[in-house]
Amino acid sequence: MTISRGTTKGGGITRIGSNNLLMAYVHIGHDSQVGSHCILANCATLAGHVHIEDYASVGAFCPVHQFCTVGTYAFIGGGTIVTQDVLPFSLTSAKRENKAFGINKVGLTRRGFTAERLRLLQKAFRLLLASRLNTTQALEQIKQLEGEDAALLAAFIEHSHRGVIK
Repeated sequence: MTISRGTTKGGGITRIGSNNLLMAYVHIGHDSQVGSHCILANCATLAGHVHIEDYASVGAFCPVHQFCTVGTYAFIGGGTIVTQDVLPFSLTSAKRENKAFGINKVGLTRRGFTAERLRLLQKAFRLLLASRLNTTQALEQIKQLEGEDAALLAAFIEHSHRGVIK
């Protein structure tokens, strides 16, 4: 495993939270931030300035492009090349292209999410991924949904600098 220290021009800090599992050959690039309770599987590779939010899992052999953010509770399937921000709560995996398939239902259930929370998240993801709305239109409807999870998802989309995987 390699962890690069922060650079003067990049803020000077590479930070790793607690209760993480970092497997063999993981690389954490300079000025990256890894939250707590995260899993980085074998050969997960974070470029510089990557943010991995709490409870996220990055599968084996996944390179994450610089300045990307992986949202909280997200799961990235092995071999997925990440070049844009990964939505919180999502299950994201690549055949040959990156695509969010919906919520990470198994992982969220294991983390104690209630059926109602899952239902609201599924509704939000349906608006974003399966409706005929563009991202801006879907975002406006997601903002109208109840609960802090929908608000967190909406805020994540609004603050994405590289766009989100849909």
